[in-house]
Amino acid sequence: MKSTALKLSAALSLMLAVAVPSFVQAQQQLNIVTTAVPFLRISPDARAGGMGDLSIATTPDAASSFFNLGKVPFNTNPAGINITYTPWLKNLVNDVYLASASGYYKLDDLQAVSGSLRFFSLGNIQFTDQNGNSLGSNNPREFGLDFGYSRRLSEKVGLGVGLKYINSALATGVASAGGATYKAGNAVAADLGFYFNNADEYGQGFAAGAAITNLGSKIGYTDNTDQRDFIPANLGLGATYTRVLDESNRFMFGLDVNKLLVPTPPVSTGDINADNQAFANYRNKSVVSSWFSSLGDAPGGFSEELREFSISTGAEYSYNNLFAVRAGYFHENKTKGNRRYFTAGVGVKYNTVGLNFSYLVPTGSGVNQNPLSNTLRFSLVFDFGGEESNSAY
Repeated sequence: MKSTALKLSAALSLMLAVAVPSFVQAQQQLNIVTTAVPFLRISPDARAGGMGDLSIATTPDAASSFFNLGKVPFNTNPAGINITYTPWLKNLVNDVYLASASGYYKLDDLQAVSGSLRFFSLGNIQFTDQNGNSLGSNNPREFGLDFGYSRRLSEKVGLGVGLKYINSALATGVASAGGATYKAGNAVAADLGFYFNNADEYGQGFAAGAAITNLGSKIGYTDNTDQRDFIPANLGLGATYTRVLDESNRFMFGLDVNKLLVPTPPVSTGDINADNQAFANYRNKSVVSSWFSSLGDAPGGFSEELREFSISTGAEYSYNNLFAVRAGYFHENKTKGNRRYFTAGVGVKYNTVGLNFSYLVPTGSGVNQNPLSNTLRFSLVFDFGGEESNSAY
């Protein structure tokens, strides 16, 4: 096991909202939008993971409820289940992981219900106070539980709505610097999804989608109502094109764009009073107003606002619905988190059982190596009833 100091550092770098969003130096031009429970932003599916996290308008599968509820009723099988395991930050720690499961059931040709669960464990962490005195060890963990309803409005259009419960137990029972005791944070949120599928009877053509996820309350870890953080509300837009080469071979490629609907932290001006007031205004902003203001509140204006969009692009080749090869790229601006990586993946299927793998290709070297390098995801997929699906695995 790696040192607890290293594990805690890695954990806090991922759980960005555990720490108070800090004012960054203006000359560095860094101003990362931080939230609580960022595990909700980790792709919980190996198929999407193999395509640079491309997911919003890809062909429907058993993991669709994670990304776009509007896709769910377009599944060709009556029911399906996806189970995924993701060791996380494997280059830094050996006991941090995300486990997830999702499933759907079609009530009829037009309606479907779905559910999903994400469980994120940060392993064992030794807590200390500001003087280095031990406060004991703990096993920080979080989970999100979702339920959704989706309906086809026509042969080409689908809509979906969902409710989500979030529980975040990062330092339960540990005393804070102010003397308060940390407790588990709880939040509720909603998801909305839209899907347009213009493919022909053979599955060839364009598809597009839009998903607004994690629209919900703030989350806090003490009884202090002034210390509550935003959860990662997100707007995603995506499009794909599927080319059917013949009855056995097909090729899909696409692009997703995502934007957090969370306020951008203020940048330090050097004036302590002004900075304190700006930070107080940031923390006290209401949830609903933050969704709208986040589209135009970046201190650097429109150019900085554009830098807050992340891009996923990917492709998938499948043969006879039995074998698939995938590749993709994820891009985030260096001033907004600097997550940039290539991915690859494969999928195999036999009858109604599928197995997917994805791999995050190492980039950088030494201290500059991407901490997400060598990340693997494993998904097991089950399709129930009906004929084999045209969607991939």
